[in-house]
Amino acid sequence: MHRRTLLQSALALGAARLFASQRLPIATAVEYSMLPATASIKDRFQIAHDAGFERIECPTTPDQADAEAMKEAAAQAGIKIHSVMNMDHWKYPLSSPDPAVTNRSLEGARTSIRNAHLWGADTVLIVPGVVDSKTSYGEAYKRSKESIRQLLPLAEELQVIIAVEEVWNKFLLSPLEFAQYVDSFQSPWLKAYFDVGNVVLYGYPQDWIRTLGPRIVKLHIKDFSFRRDPATRKNVTDWVPLGEGDIDWPAIYSALADIGYKGTATVELEGGDLPYLKEVCRRLNLILAGELPSGKKSPA
Repeated sequence: MHRRTLLQSALALGAARLFASQRLPIATAVEYSMLPATASIKDRFQIAHDAGFERIECPTTPDQADAEAMKEAAAQAGIKIHSVMNMDHWKYPLSSPDPAVTNRSLEGARTSIRNAHLWGADTVLIVPGVVDSKTSYGEAYKRSKESIRQLLPLAEELQVIIAVEEVWNKFLLSPLEFAQYVDSFQSPWLKAYFDVGNVVLYGYPQDWIRTLGPRIVKLHIKDFSFRRDPATRKNVTDWVPLGEGDIDWPAIYSALADIGYKGTATVELEGGDLPYLKEVCRRLNLILAGELPSGKKSPA
């Protein structure tokens, strides 16, 4: 029995070492909007650090005093601002037929790029275009590229990558098209910001990851579920905690390992207090270690 116990202990130790060696070299990050809104700027950064995150993605911040305060808060908390979430691209789409709208969007994007430069962030997330009743798919494709090309000189000057994201904007609806769109710019300052949860309705994120490959410069992480409401007997879709939806997290882990992704993964979920954020960070780390199962049971 003693020998068997020793053998089991050795096997467990070996498994633990293997587990540690297989953790993907990806930094964990949280959205600034997930941190308690009632807390001060300084406290929000400290909460992110205390929850276990290594980095933060911050929104466009036009107020210079606030931008400086965020830079100082990040330094004091020992946490890096790695990316800027551009804030004007939905209300003022880069694909709008109205020059006044696109100009306002471009100015907001330029503010984001300058924020990134101030904070030492290497990326700005931008929604490239929006297809709606007034803007056709082809028009969104053409106008968005024209707009983004106007931003590339500043991005290159300040050494900040513009990362376009696939969102529920009825645009760039396949991984092949998304890859082609990124490649068409022929610029190292234009990359892909891939959101794992945003493609579940019409595709498989692991397929998108392998297709986009080195074009991916940043990741958004969230889970999505197709639930059947027992009361109405109808299917319901919803964002859910990591590991409790329909995303195949082991497949995501394998795809990220296959393409050799070494950037940052930012959770984009509902906000909450410190205990909640600690649990979110724990689950994110399980994803990056290949240990978060798919399915709707809460992971232990």
